[in-house]
Amino acid sequence: MTPSDSLPCVLAADVGGSKTLLRLAALDDGRPARTLNEARFDSRAWPSLTAMIQHFLAGWPRPYAACLAVAAPVESRRLELTNLALTVDADEIETACGLPQVILINDFVAVGHGIEALKPSDLLTLQAGQEKPHAPRAVLGAGTGLGEAILVWAGDHYQVLPSEGGHVDFAPTDEEQIGLLRFLMARHGHVSYERILSGAGLVAVFEYLADRWPVSPGLRKAVAEAGAAAVSRAALDDGDAVANQALELFLRIYGAQAGNLALTAWAAGGVYLAGGIAPRLAQRFALSGFLAAFRAKGRYRDALARFPVHLVLRPDVGVMGALQVAARAVSRPSST
Repeated sequence: MTPSDSLPCVLAADVGGSKTLLRLAALDDGRPARTLNEARFDSRAWPSLTAMIQHFLAGWPRPYAACLAVAAPVESRRLELTNLALTVDADEIETACGLPQVILINDFVAVGHGIEALKPSDLLTLQAGQEKPHAPRAVLGAGTGLGEAILVWAGDHYQVLPSEGGHVDFAPTDEEQIGLLRFLMARHGHVSYERILSGAGLVAVFEYLADRWPVSPGLRKAVAEAGAAAVSRAALDDGDAVANQALELFLRIYGAQAGNLALTAWAAGGVYLAGGIAPRLAQRFALSGFLAAFRAKGRYRDALARFPVHLVLRPDVGVMGALQVAARAVSRPSST
Protein backbone atom coordinates (compact mmCIF):
# COMPACT_ATOMS: atom_id res chain seq x y z
CA MET A 1 0.00 0.00 0.00
CA THR A 2 1.45 3.38 -0.98
CA PRO A 3 1.01 6.11 1.65
CA SER A 4 -0.77 9.29 0.59
CA ASP A 5 -0.65 12.58 2.49
CA SER A 6 -4.26 13.36 1.52
CA LEU A 7 -5.78 10.03 2.50
CA PRO A 8 -8.34 10.49 5.31
CA CYS A 9 -7.53 8.03 8.06
CA VAL A 10 -7.61 7.50 11.83
CA LEU A 11 -5.22 5.90 14.29
CA ALA A 12 -6.10 3.47 17.09
CA ALA A 13 -3.99 2.00 19.86
CA ASP A 14 -4.71 -0.66 22.45
CA VAL A 15 -2.06 0.00 25.10
CA GLY A 16 -1.68 -2.79 27.66
CA GLY A 17 0.78 -3.77 30.31
CA SER A 18 2.28 -6.48 28.06
CA LYS A 19 1.64 -5.42 24.48
CA THR A 20 0.46 -2.45 22.42
CA LEU A 21 -1.48 -2.86 19.17
CA LEU A 22 -1.47 0.05 16.70
CA ARG A 23 -3.67 0.29 13.62
CA LEU A 24 -4.02 2.98 10.96
CA ALA A 25 -7.26 2.73 8.99
CA ALA A 26 -8.65 4.66 6.01
CA LEU A 27 -12.09 6.22 6.36
CA ASP A 28 -14.95 5.55 3.98
CA ASP A 29 -18.17 7.48 4.54
CA GLY A 30 -16.95 8.38 8.02
CA ARG A 31 -16.21 4.81 9.10
CA PRO A 32 -13.00 2.78 9.39
CA ALA A 33 -12.92 0.83 6.13
CA ARG A 34 -9.53 -0.74 5.45
CA THR A 35 -6.32 -1.18 7.33
CA LEU A 36 -3.34 0.77 6.00
CA ASN A 37 -0.78 -0.26 8.59
CA GLU A 38 -0.79 -2.25 11.81
CA ALA A 39 1.82 -3.54 14.23
CA ARG A 40 2.22 -5.13 17.63
CA PHE A 41 4.82 -3.79 20.07
CA ASP A 42 6.21 -5.00 23.37
CA SER A 43 4.98 -2.29 25.78
CA ARG A 44 7.97 -2.81 28.08
CA ALA A 45 10.53 -2.38 25.30
CA TRP A 46 9.76 1.27 24.49
CA PRO A 47 10.72 4.36 26.51
CA SER A 48 7.40 6.05 25.77
CA LEU A 49 4.19 5.64 23.82
CA THR A 50 5.10 8.80 21.92
CA ALA A 51 8.25 7.17 20.51
CA MET A 52 6.28 4.06 19.58
CA ILE A 53 3.66 6.05 17.65
CA GLN A 54 6.32 8.16 15.90
CA HIS A 55 8.01 4.97 14.73
CA PHE A 56 4.72 3.45 13.60
CA LEU A 57 3.56 6.51 11.61
CA ALA A 58 6.86 7.13 9.82
CA GLY A 59 6.12 7.39 6.09
CA TRP A 60 2.34 7.20 6.52
CA PRO A 61 -0.27 9.98 6.26
CA ARG A 62 -1.10 11.92 9.41
CA PRO A 63 -4.38 10.65 10.94
CA TYR A 64 -7.30 13.04 11.30
CA ALA A 65 -7.76 11.76 14.87
CA ALA A 66 -6.30 9.15 17.18
CA CYS A 67 -7.92 7.16 19.96
CA LEU A 68 -5.62 5.53 22.51
CA ALA A 69 -7.19 2.82 24.66
CA VAL A 70 -5.14 2.42 27.84
CA ALA A 71 -5.17 -0.13 30.65
CA ALA A 72 -5.81 2.42 33.41
CA PRO A 73 -8.57 4.71 34.73
CA VAL A 74 -8.79 7.78 32.47
CA GLU A 75 -9.25 10.86 34.65
CA SER A 76 -6.99 13.30 32.78
CA ARG A 77 -4.96 13.57 29.59
CA ARG A 78 -1.83 12.30 31.33
CA LEU A 79 -1.72 8.98 33.18
CA GLU A 80 0.32 5.90 33.99
CA LEU A 81 -0.74 2.34 33.19
CA THR A 82 -2.02 0.27 36.11
CA ASN A 83 0.31 -2.69 35.54
CA LEU A 84 3.31 -1.00 33.88
CA ALA A 85 5.34 2.12 34.65
CA LEU A 86 4.53 3.66 31.26
CA THR A 87 3.30 7.25 31.11
CA VAL A 88 0.78 8.27 28.44
CA ASP A 89 0.50 12.01 27.74
CA ALA A 90 -2.13 12.86 25.12
CA ASP A 91 -1.00 16.47 24.70
CA GLU A 92 2.62 15.42 24.23
CA ILE A 93 1.59 12.84 21.62
CA GLU A 94 -0.52 15.41 19.76
CA THR A 95 2.43 17.82 19.54
CA ALA A 96 5.25 15.33 18.91
CA CYS A 97 3.34 13.30 16.32
CA GLY A 98 1.54 16.19 14.62
CA LEU A 99 -1.94 14.84 15.35
CA PRO A 100 -4.98 17.16 15.30
CA GLN A 101 -6.78 15.26 18.06
CA VAL A 102 -5.82 12.51 20.53
CA ILE A 103 -8.54 10.88 22.64
CA LEU A 104 -7.78 8.73 25.68
CA ILE A 105 -10.21 6.03 26.78
CA ASN A 106 -9.99 3.02 29.07
CA ASP A 107 -9.04 -0.20 27.30
CA PHE A 108 -12.28 -1.94 28.19
CA VAL A 109 -14.30 1.07 27.09
CA ALA A 110 -12.62 0.42 23.72
CA VAL A 111 -13.61 -3.26 23.91
CA GLY A 112 -17.18 -2.16 24.57
CA HIS A 113 -17.20 0.02 21.46
CA GLY A 114 -15.66 -2.83 19.48
CA ILE A 115 -18.51 -5.22 20.37
CA GLU A 116 -20.82 -3.46 17.90
CA ALA A 117 -18.30 -4.01 15.07
CA LEU A 118 -18.10 -7.78 15.57
CA LYS A 119 -19.61 -10.36 13.25
CA PRO A 120 -21.43 -13.48 14.54
CA SER A 121 -18.40 -15.54 13.49
CA ASP A 122 -16.25 -13.46 15.88
CA LEU A 123 -18.17 -14.86 18.86
CA LEU A 124 -18.44 -18.22 20.59
CA THR A 125 -21.82 -18.38 22.31
CA LEU A 126 -21.61 -20.13 25.67
CA GLN A 127 -25.25 -19.46 26.60
CA ALA A 128 -27.79 -18.37 23.99
CA GLY A 129 -30.22 -16.90 26.50
CA GLN A 130 -32.91 -14.47 25.36
CA GLU A 131 -31.31 -11.22 24.26
CA LYS A 132 -33.39 -8.08 24.78
CA PRO A 133 -32.72 -5.46 22.08
CA HIS A 134 -31.10 -2.27 23.42
CA ALA A 135 -30.88 -3.70 26.95
CA PRO A 136 -27.65 -3.08 28.90
CA ARG A 137 -24.62 -5.20 28.10
CA ALA A 138 -21.60 -6.11 30.20
CA VAL A 139 -18.07 -6.83 29.05
CA LEU A 140 -15.19 -8.21 31.08
CA GLY A 141 -11.96 -9.98 30.41
CA ALA A 142 -8.85 -11.31 32.06
CA GLY A 143 -5.44 -10.52 30.60
CA THR A 144 -2.58 -8.68 32.26
CA GLY A 145 -5.34 -7.36 34.54
CA LEU A 146 -9.13 -7.74 34.75
CA GLY A 147 -11.06 -5.22 32.68
CA GLU A 148 -14.76 -4.46 32.92
CA ALA A 149 -17.25 -2.07 31.33
CA ILE A 150 -21.01 -1.57 31.06
CA LEU A 151 -22.84 -0.64 27.85
CA VAL A 152 -26.10 1.32 27.75
CA TRP A 153 -28.17 2.20 24.68
CA ALA A 154 -27.83 5.84 23.58
CA GLY A 155 -30.37 6.07 20.75
CA ASP A 156 -28.25 4.96 17.79
CA HIS A 157 -25.30 3.19 19.41
CA TYR A 158 -24.18 1.84 22.76
CA GLN A 159 -22.52 4.28 25.14
CA VAL A 160 -19.75 2.58 27.11
CA LEU A 161 -19.34 3.34 30.81
CA PRO A 162 -15.88 2.74 32.31
CA SER A 163 -15.49 0.56 35.37
CA GLU A 164 -12.72 -0.58 37.68
CA GLY A 165 -14.85 -3.46 38.92
CA GLY A 166 -11.93 -5.84 38.58
CA HIS A 167 -10.58 -4.38 41.81
CA VAL A 168 -13.62 -5.15 43.98
CA ASP A 169 -13.21 -7.60 46.88
CA PHE A 170 -12.90 -11.25 45.93
CA ALA A 171 -15.85 -13.19 47.41
CA PRO A 172 -15.10 -16.91 47.81
CA THR A 173 -18.05 -19.27 47.35
CA ASP A 174 -16.75 -22.53 48.86
CA GLU A 175 -14.09 -23.90 51.22
CA GLU A 176 -11.49 -24.26 48.48
CA GLN A 177 -11.91 -20.62 47.49
CA ILE A 178 -11.76 -19.55 51.15
CA GLY A 179 -8.38 -21.27 51.31
CA LEU A 180 -7.29 -19.42 48.18
CA LEU A 181 -8.40 -16.13 49.74
CA ARG A 182 -6.30 -16.78 52.85
CA PHE A 183 -3.31 -17.72 50.68
CA LEU A 184 -3.58 -14.46 48.71
CA MET A 185 -4.29 -12.34 51.79
CA ALA A 186 -0.93 -13.43 53.18
CA ARG A 187 0.67 -12.06 50.00
CA HIS A 188 -1.31 -8.94 49.28
CA GLY A 189 -3.53 -8.00 52.20
CA HIS A 190 -6.45 -6.85 50.05
CA VAL A 191 -7.50 -9.47 47.50
CA SER A 192 -9.43 -8.27 44.46
CA TYR A 193 -10.82 -10.39 41.64
CA GLU A 194 -7.91 -9.16 39.48
CA ARG A 195 -5.49 -10.96 41.82
CA ILE A 196 -7.05 -14.18 40.48
CA LEU A 197 -8.56 -13.33 37.09
CA SER A 198 -5.39 -12.31 35.26
CA GLY A 199 -2.26 -13.95 33.93
CA ALA A 200 -0.49 -13.50 37.26
CA GLY A 201 -3.68 -14.64 38.97
CA LEU A 202 -3.74 -17.99 37.18
CA VAL A 203 -0.15 -18.52 38.29
CA ALA A 204 -1.16 -17.67 41.86
CA VAL A 205 -4.01 -20.21 41.74
CA PHE A 206 -1.56 -22.85 40.52
CA GLU A 207 0.92 -21.97 43.28
CA TYR A 208 -1.84 -22.25 45.90
CA LEU A 209 -2.72 -25.75 44.70
CA ALA A 210 0.94 -26.73 44.24
CA ASP A 211 1.46 -26.14 47.96
CA ARG A 212 -1.17 -28.80 48.65
CA TRP A 213 -0.61 -31.39 45.91
CA PRO A 214 2.49 -32.98 44.34
CA VAL A 215 3.86 -31.09 41.33
CA SER A 216 6.88 -32.09 39.28
CA PRO A 217 10.00 -29.89 39.54
CA GLY A 218 9.89 -29.51 35.76
CA LEU A 219 6.42 -27.98 35.84
CA ARG A 220 7.31 -25.69 38.73
CA LYS A 221 10.30 -24.45 36.72
CA ALA A 222 8.20 -23.98 33.58
CA VAL A 223 5.59 -21.93 35.45
CA ALA A 224 8.30 -19.83 37.09
CA GLU A 225 9.73 -19.06 33.65
CA ALA A 226 6.65 -18.80 31.42
CA GLY A 227 3.85 -17.96 33.86
CA ALA A 228 0.21 -18.50 32.91
CA ALA A 229 1.08 -19.91 29.47
CA ALA A 230 2.89 -22.80 31.15
CA VAL A 231 -0.10 -23.54 33.38
CA SER A 232 -2.43 -23.56 30.36
CA ARG A 233 -0.11 -25.80 28.33
CA ALA A 234 0.28 -28.26 31.21
CA ALA A 235 -3.50 -28.46 31.59
CA LEU A 236 -4.61 -28.47 27.95
CA ASP A 237 -1.75 -30.31 26.26
CA ASP A 238 -0.22 -32.50 28.98
CA GLY A 239 -3.26 -33.26 31.13
CA ASP A 240 -1.43 -32.38 34.35
CA ALA A 241 -3.83 -32.87 37.26
CA VAL A 242 -2.81 -29.83 39.32
CA ALA A 243 -2.70 -27.51 36.30
CA ASN A 244 -6.15 -28.79 35.29
CA GLN A 245 -7.45 -28.14 38.79
CA ALA A 246 -5.97 -24.63 38.70
CA LEU A 247 -7.63 -23.89 35.38
CA GLU A 248 -10.98 -25.19 36.59
CA LEU A 249 -10.83 -23.10 39.78
CA PHE A 250 -9.82 -20.05 37.74
CA LEU A 251 -12.78 -20.50 35.36
CA ARG A 252 -15.30 -21.06 38.17
CA ILE A 253 -14.22 -17.80 39.80
CA TYR A 254 -14.33 -16.12 36.37
CA GLY A 255 -17.92 -17.30 35.98
CA ALA A 256 -18.89 -16.04 39.43
CA GLN A 257 -17.54 -12.56 38.75
CA ALA A 258 -19.14 -12.48 35.29
CA GLY A 259 -22.45 -13.24 37.00
CA ASN A 260 -21.81 -10.50 39.54
CA LEU A 261 -21.28 -7.95 36.77
CA ALA A 262 -24.30 -9.24 34.85
CA LEU A 263 -26.50 -8.67 37.89
CA THR A 264 -24.99 -5.26 38.59
CA ALA A 265 -25.66 -4.07 35.03
CA TRP A 266 -28.79 -6.23 34.54
CA ALA A 267 -27.16 -7.26 31.28
CA ALA A 268 -30.17 -8.65 29.43
CA GLY A 269 -28.47 -7.47 26.23
CA GLY A 270 -25.64 -9.93 26.75
CA VAL A 271 -22.40 -10.58 28.62
CA TYR A 272 -19.22 -10.53 26.53
CA LEU A 273 -15.95 -12.14 27.60
CA ALA A 274 -12.90 -10.55 26.00
CA GLY A 275 -9.29 -10.03 27.08
CA GLY A 276 -6.16 -11.96 26.24
CA ILE A 277 -6.92 -15.19 28.10
CA ALA A 278 -10.46 -16.02 26.98
CA PRO A 279 -9.78 -16.76 23.27
CA ARG A 280 -6.94 -19.13 24.18
CA LEU A 281 -9.23 -21.08 26.50
CA ALA A 282 -12.34 -20.87 24.33
CA GLN A 283 -13.23 -24.56 24.24
CA ARG A 284 -12.38 -25.07 27.90
CA PHE A 285 -14.94 -22.42 28.97
CA ALA A 286 -17.78 -24.57 27.65
CA LEU A 287 -16.50 -27.70 29.43
CA SER A 288 -15.75 -26.06 32.77
CA GLY A 289 -17.89 -24.94 35.69
CA PHE A 290 -17.90 -21.38 34.33
CA LEU A 291 -21.62 -21.27 33.46
CA ALA A 292 -22.70 -23.06 36.63
CA ALA A 293 -20.83 -20.42 38.68
CA PHE A 294 -22.26 -17.64 36.47
CA ARG A 295 -25.82 -18.77 37.23
CA ALA A 296 -25.28 -19.62 40.92
CA LYS A 297 -26.95 -16.49 42.28
CA GLY A 298 -29.66 -17.97 44.51
CA ARG A 299 -33.06 -16.51 43.71
CA TYR A 300 -31.68 -14.97 40.50
CA ARG A 301 -30.46 -18.24 38.98
CA ASP A 302 -33.28 -18.30 36.39
CA ALA A 303 -32.67 -14.66 35.45
CA LEU A 304 -28.96 -15.33 34.85
CA ALA A 305 -29.87 -18.31 32.67
CA ARG A 306 -31.74 -15.90 30.36
CA PHE A 307 -28.76 -13.58 29.80
CA PRO A 308 -26.77 -14.37 26.63
CA VAL A 309 -23.08 -15.07 27.26
CA HIS A 310 -20.60 -14.73 24.40
CA LEU A 311 -16.85 -15.24 24.23
CA VAL A 312 -15.09 -12.77 21.91
CA LEU A 313 -12.68 -14.66 19.67
CA ARG A 314 -10.98 -11.61 18.14
CA PRO A 315 -8.01 -10.41 20.19
CA ASP A 316 -8.07 -7.05 18.38
CA VAL A 317 -11.57 -6.02 19.51
CA GLY A 318 -10.08 -3.15 21.55
CA VAL A 319 -8.35 -1.69 18.51
CA MET A 320 -11.59 -2.07 16.55
CA GLY A 321 -13.42 -0.10 19.23
CA ALA A 322 -10.78 2.62 19.39
CA LEU A 323 -11.07 3.06 15.61
CA GLN A 324 -14.83 3.53 16.00
CA VAL A 325 -14.27 6.27 18.60
CA ALA A 326 -11.64 8.03 16.47
CA ALA A 327 -13.89 7.93 13.40
CA ARG A 328 -16.83 9.28 15.39
CA ALA A 329 -14.62 12.14 16.60
CA VAL A 330 -13.90 13.09 13.00
CA SER A 331 -17.52 12.91 11.81
CA ARG A 332 -19.26 14.12 14.98
CA PRO A 333 -16.78 15.90 17.25
CA SER A 334 -19.33 16.64 19.97
CA SER A 335 -20.30 12.96 20.43
CA THR A 336 -16.94 11.64 21.60
